[in-house]
Amino acid sequence: MKTRIALAQINVTVGDFAGNVAKIVAAARDAHKAGAKLLIAPELALSGYPPEDLLLRPAFYTASAAALADLAGQLKPLAGLHVIVGHPLRELVNSRVANSAAHGHGNANAPIERGVPPVDTFNAASLLVDGKVAGTYRKQDLPNTEVFDEKRYFASDPQPFVFELDGVKYGVVICEDAWHASAAQMAKAAGAQVLLIPNGSPFHLNKEAVRFDILRARIRETGLPMVYVNMVGAQDELVFDGGSFVLDAQGELVAKMPQFEEATAIVEFETGAPLRSEANDGIAPELSLEAQVYAALVMGVRDYVNKNGFPSALIGLSGGVDSALVLAVACDALGADRVRAVMMPSRYTADISTTDAADMARRVGVRYDEIAIAPMFDAFRGSLAKEFEGLAEDATEENIQARIRGTLLMALSNKFGSIVLTTGNKSEMAVGYCTLYGDMAGGFAVIKDIAKTLVYRLCHYRNQATAFSKQDVIPERILTRAPSAELRDNQTDQDSLPSYDVLDAIMRMYMEEDRSLAEIIAAGYATEDVKRVTRLIKINEYKRRQAPIGIRVTHRAFGRDWRYPITSRYTEPVE
Repeated sequence: MKTRIALAQINVTVGDFAGNVAKIVAAARDAHKAGAKLLIAPELALSGYPPEDLLLRPAFYTASAAALADLAGQLKPLAGLHVIVGHPLRELVNSRVANSAAHGHGNANAPIERGVPPVDTFNAASLLVDGKVAGTYRKQDLPNTEVFDEKRYFASDPQPFVFELDGVKYGVVICEDAWHASAAQMAKAAGAQVLLIPNGSPFHLNKEAVRFDILRARIRETGLPMVYVNMVGAQDELVFDGGSFVLDAQGELVAKMPQFEEATAIVEFETGAPLRSEANDGIAPELSLEAQVYAALVMGVRDYVNKNGFPSALIGLSGGVDSALVLAVACDALGADRVRAVMMPSRYTADISTTDAADMARRVGVRYDEIAIAPMFDAFRGSLAKEFEGLAEDATEENIQARIRGTLLMALSNKFGSIVLTTGNKSEMAVGYCTLYGDMAGGFAVIKDIAKTLVYRLCHYRNQATAFSKQDVIPERILTRAPSAELRDNQTDQDSLPSYDVLDAIMRMYMEEDRSLAEIIAAGYATEDVKRVTRLIKINEYKRRQAPIGIRVTHRAFGRDWRYPITSRYTEPVE
């Protein structure tokens, strides 16, 4: 017997229960109209993912339970449609969970107070049929690495959930469960013939290949085909890329949805085996690394700005490569009519910088203004002349210029409600080549996790990509000039830093790969460069803690998965 299964790759918002219910219902109606018998929504689709410390609020679970009941009621008219939906679940501890001693996870949501019954909270997925909850699965493996800290919020429940539809038994496991052998094997032992895997799996470089490798390992162990449904959209610094897929019992790709696009796809099965048929929505083409990262940046900006209700975005345009990339991303995310660029030249700003900034603003079609900072800089120096008498000019005067620019951008932000998008890259953030309350001032750091060498690759990609209506939006001279902060005469970045190919490599090995200094030196990098870069990373932690959040695209960004102490006297040996 043939059965159509729908994959609901949707973009939900944390805490928007009504909006999320509406998205699930819309996908279910489309699926039902297409003849699907089963629809799978992503992990915690009802509440949005990750809710973080909202999960410590009992009222959040009450709202989730009400939304689940509302969803079930709205789905009732779709006769015969089975829907798997992820949601947070809070319930009294009963003998089943009590016997496992809260499953060894020390759930922070289980109050032990006189007269208050103990509760457990779960990352759950329920099966909705004919207006009712027909069963619930509770996540077993709780991730606690990188950006994940689910053990802070949830208990685990090592119990399978299998249901039957059209004579085939389906087992449900959630996201991290599929990265370990036990949950899938437990589902098979309970009779599952197909595994359904709702996910909230955030994007990072090479993540898609990792997913395929992990799921194929589970298939080799169980011999079961798998339906992997991932959410799409952005939540604060995380971007979820979708890319949902179906693998057959041999691990071969039968269907794959596009990355970074919200959609519902249909895959046809026969007696539990996915078919390569015209009924399927096909296999989306693989994106290049640059295309994936650029799409992640666009989605990150669009969702952060729109979901937080900002009317528009504001960018300090310098005529350099970083602000050029941020401007291109912002325009692609929001439309040129919602983006404004401001150039703030000083006495050190080269004429070609002003020319190139104006040229790019014209190419992308944004409002462009110039506000000279020389009079304000002179006023600062005049006010501080007595204090600084007899002292040579240094980084102090450079930082004053950056802070003047930050003040102007924040003033415009306050007056017009626009969010300031900062333009600092990961290389600069790593070594502190940025100014507190200056170029770090703003609401969202678009390229905070983009190394300088990748910035150039993304600019070249954007100029050549045919996916956009306009190409060559970044003037070529911006890409060929030596990068400079232009805060003093004849300044270039390499006056203060190693070359970016060296800096980025050392940063990647030390910060992203946790390689020792000795290993980095053994890889061919000069001892002094390694010691200098890693020292700068260490001493600039205090700056990064005060930076705006930004989009994560590597498996380790400066943010929720980088937790180094500010106060520390530890110095790693070179040998």
